[in-house]
Amino acid sequence: MSDQLKGTRVDWLLTPVTGEAASLLRNELAAFLRRHAQNPDEVVDAEIVISELVGNAVQHAGGPVWVSLDWSQPQPRLTVHDLGSSFDVGVASLPETANIRGRGLWLVSQLAKDLEIVAKRAGGNRVQVVLALTRRTEPSFDPLRRQLNPLPAAEEAGPLGFGREAFLRALVVEIARSAEAAQGPAVAEQMVAQVGATVGGQMEQEYRNALAVAGRLTPAQVADCYLRLKSAIEGDFYVISVTDEKIVLGNRRCPFGATVGQAPALCRMTSSVFGGIAARNHDDAVVLLDERIAVGDPECRVTVLLGEAARKNPGGHHYRAPAA
Repeated sequence: MSDQLKGTRVDWLLTPVTGEAASLLRNELAAFLRRHAQNPDEVVDAEIVISELVGNAVQHAGGPVWVSLDWSQPQPRLTVHDLGSSFDVGVASLPETANIRGRGLWLVSQLAKDLEIVAKRAGGNRVQVVLALTRRTEPSFDPLRRQLNPLPAAEEAGPLGFGREAFLRALVVEIARSAEAAQGPAVAEQMVAQVGATVGGQMEQEYRNALAVAGRLTPAQVADCYLRLKSAIEGDFYVISVTDEKIVLGNRRCPFGATVGQAPALCRMTSSVFGGIAARNHDDAVVLLDERIAVGDPECRVTVLLGEAARKNPGGHHYRAPAA
């Protein structure tokens, strides 16, 4: 199955929310951008933007901070989620000369593009910005060598040590990281894709057997299959809408529980399973993770584009049916 994920997206949970952790993250991001930018000198402005946005979140968050970098397009999009007090994009105006506060967002708006500040439904903010630098034309599969967020987290241990869920989750994550370190990021991404394709394929076949379904699944049947497989692992997905072009799902409970915040990248497994099933039945699929419990949203919201709608969409995670 040709479902290699396009582009690069990496996620971090910043906890504890400290200046030291923020500095480490800023350095990791800057080093990554320098390796892949068309002009490494442009990274200076991007590093200022990262420092301002992450620093602002650390100062005002009142809880965890999540940071994502999506480089599926020529220019990277940086997203910072926090659970602090909401504020309006109007604060990005130039402050009065005598006022030394409030300059951060204005500076960000001058050094980057498309600054967007959205209040999250559960409180806090989602701040997005497009960094003003361009990726080199050659393909790259080089996510950051993370030094943050070891798994499992020490506070997950009970009186007898770590439970099965924490152990198995840590095992999956560390196997992927080990493969990346030994053989490169492309191999790690292929492993995740293969797991999603195999597990999703088995779950699709179980659905077909249970309901005696033959031939291609309709969009409504694909959505029903998603609900069945997620319910089996104690997710709480529900259908928001289904058309011939797309399926939109919500989810009230992550199967990993609150600990998913320690590893937001695990959402890629949902993407791979959903995308594989959709592509096998509609030739092409794109999965958009619009909202995620893993980054502080009250629920997950997942959009799956089908067929021609998927082929026209440049973003998200792309999947294609296996060759005949």
